[in-house]
Amino acid sequence: MEKIVGIKVNQWRSDWDAVAWNKKARRSEPQHWFYQFSIRASLLREWSGVNARTTNLRLKGRDDLGIQRRHESKRSEEISRYVEFGYPWSDLSEKKRNDPEYNSLRKPGWLPTAIVVNILTAGDSRNGKKVAKEDLVKVSDRKDGLAELAAPSGYKVKGWSFADLPPIEVIDGQHRLWAFDSDATNDFELPVVAFVGLDLSWQAYLFYTINIKPKKINASLAFDLYPLLRAEDWLDKFEGHIVYRETRAQELVDLLWSHKSSPWYQRINMLGESGQRGKTVTQAAWIRALLATFVRSYEGPNVRLGGLYGAPAGSHEEVLPWSRIEQAAFLMFVGSKLAEAVKTSTASWALNLRRDKGVPLFEEKIDAAFFSEHSLLSQDQGIRAFLHIANDLFYLNSDELDLTNTFEERSVKEEDEEAALSASLKSLSKQKGLVKFVDALVTELAKYDWRAVSAPNLPEEERILKAGFRGSGGYKQLRLALLRRLEATKGQVGAGAKTALKLLGA
Repeated sequence: MEKIVGIKVNQWRSDWDAVAWNKKARRSEPQHWFYQFSIRASLLREWSGVNARTTNLRLKGRDDLGIQRRHESKRSEEISRYVEFGYPWSDLSEKKRNDPEYNSLRKPGWLPTAIVVNILTAGDSRNGKKVAKEDLVKVSDRKDGLAELAAPSGYKVKGWSFADLPPIEVIDGQHRLWAFDSDATNDFELPVVAFVGLDLSWQAYLFYTINIKPKKINASLAFDLYPLLRAEDWLDKFEGHIVYRETRAQELVDLLWSHKSSPWYQRINMLGESGQRGKTVTQAAWIRALLATFVRSYEGPNVRLGGLYGAPAGSHEEVLPWSRIEQAAFLMFVGSKLAEAVKTSTASWALNLRRDKGVPLFEEKIDAAFFSEHSLLSQDQGIRAFLHIANDLFYLNSDELDLTNTFEERSVKEEDEEAALSASLKSLSKQKGLVKFVDALVTELAKYDWRAVSAPNLPEEERILKAGFRGSGGYKQLRLALLRRLEATKGQVGAGAKTALKLLGA
């Protein structure tokens, strides 16, 4: 095919040379220019890997666009209708769109705003993968100030597919690109701003300044669309980033409280009301616990032990591309496994709590070892300790458990939260390696004496020990006590506990 001719835009200020470039932080110095092209939508779809998706709009984690940004099918469907006959025709019901009476509302569906992309180079790597030599898209500068974009050497108009990694990443505009299905007109062109070899952190920066800074979309949604933003240290200096983490923690707590598959279904004190027996942990305490564990960036200035949902993990240091729904499903899955292990426990601590109950009479069928007001698992200290341990060990074993690809199939229609959560839980249950790890972890955790200092008939030496878990300093002490118990365990659980203790300086 012929080369696509565009223009080279030299956009650089000399004082930008003072910016702190950092290759390790994915902020290598970029080229001092970018390009503008007009590219057929169908062609851009192919080269950015969009055509590799299944027809029912379900994605596989390892194949998602570029660095695994979230796609929302509803947005693309709306854009597709707009392209067909503009606005307000696109907002009509299907019945009215098919009624000739409304034909006067048809307008051109122009898309004048540029799609922003990054063209990968031979040296770029994503999750250990590189673009095959024959799949590279190359840009050449001309002496007249124009530029030429050449198709991959192995590209064929029909039946072409990239070998390992698509040569183009979509930074902004993927929902517009998704709007053009395989049956769309073949000559519809899109304006494209193309960077070449742009490091990941700069891509996240562009997405943020285009979509969030002008407040086009809410921050919580943006961090699902572009997971790398969760780990950007420059955002930590802004109040908005802190608000994002708090918002995400609150969203997770709400799902843990409202979904019937959750072990904490309607057992979180959402309004902080007094006299809520069986619901002793407040929503505020849950939020603080998540902010200190799964949703944090890193723990301390020198401790590279991150939050599974808020920091890069694994040897490739990529942020897990899990959505809010998948994050909640994971917490429910591990929590349910722990509840099951405690329920089947015949350890003396569990038997003592069941005998003394400590739960409302109308809820006698529930397991007092897990839900009693005298169980740490129903108190702030125990909830945070459990979240700490789960986060520590899954974070440290993220590569071995292949957490990036945990959710092999994701439903993009996440507006149906009930169905999306159920599908995510089902996906987790199919991961044999993950299930084995979780079972080993909760089996050991269930052996620990989870009685609180308030438990009846608690031996004096145990009471003194439990008293040390109260107060802000108790969070760390209980976490360390659990890790020391787990480090004696064989396999990945024990190895992870040892590493966590070492990182924490214990």
